[in-house]
Amino acid sequence: MTSSARFRLDGRTAFVTGAAGHLGTAITLALAEAGAHVILNGRREAPLHDLAARIADRGGTASLAVFDIMDTSALQRSLGALPRLDVLINNAYTGRPGTLAKMTTEDCDQAFASALTATLEAVRAALPALREGVAAAGGASVINISSMYGRVSPDPTLYGNTGFDSAPWYAAAKGGIVQLTRHLACHLAREKIRVNTVTPGPFPRDSIQTAHPEFVQRLAAKTPLGRVGMAEEIAGPVLFLASDAASYVTGADLPVDGGWTAW
Repeated sequence: MTSSARFRLDGRTAFVTGAAGHLGTAITLALAEAGAHVILNGRREAPLHDLAARIADRGGTASLAVFDIMDTSALQRSLGALPRLDVLINNAYTGRPGTLAKMTTEDCDQAFASALTATLEAVRAALPALREGVAAAGGASVINISSMYGRVSPDPTLYGNTGFDSAPWYAAAKGGIVQLTRHLACHLAREKIRVNTVTPGPFPRDSIQTAHPEFVQRLAAKTPLGRVGMAEEIAGPVLFLASDAASYVTGADLPVDGGWTAW
C-alpha cells in the first residue's frame, strides 16, 4: 500500500456526532472525500440533510442519525444496530459559556452528560460494530474531540466583557475526555480498536470573527502561529487518526491549536 493510499477510507463507515457543527462539518466532509460512508448525527434534521446533500454533490455518501446524544436509549439503539463501524468520532458537546459565579448545577450536568457520559455510552454501544470493522479491515478507530481548555486554563483577560468566557464545567468535561481516551485506548488495544484525542485550539466561528474582530485578534496574538484556526484545518489530523496511516497510534492526544498549549 502506498503512503497516500493509507489515508483512504474506501469501503469503511464512520459515525460522527455533532456532524453539522462548525468543526463537525469539516471533519465529516474530509471523511467522505476519503471514501467513507458517513453517518451524520445531530439533534436537528435540516442541517444534517443539507450536509448530506453537500457530500452527495462531491460524490460521497452519507446517511442521517437524528437524535440527541444525551438520549442514551437512542444512542444505544442507533449504534447498537450498526452491522459494522470503522470510525467513531465523538465530537458533539452541549453547553454554554460562563463563569464560576454564574454556574448552575444544570450547566455541569449537561456538560458532563454530553462530553463524558455520551462518549462512554457511544463506545460501549458501538463495540459490536467496531469489532466487525476490525474483522473486515484489520482495525477500527475512535476519535474523541477535546479542547485546549482541557489542557490549560483560559486567560480571563482575553475575554473581557464579550460573554464568551470559557466555563469551568467545559474545562472539566474536556479534560476528562483526554483521560478517558487513555483508559479506553489501553483497554481496547488488544482488540485492535485504537482510541485517540484531537485537541483543537482557537477555532472561532465566522459569525464571531465578524462580530467581534478585536476578541479574535486577542486570540490570534496569544497563539504562537499568530492566527486562529480555520475549520478545515481540523480535517487532516482527524483523517490521519481515522486511517491506516495511524495504525500504530493509540492513546495519543493530538493538539491542533497553532501552538497554544506549547507556551
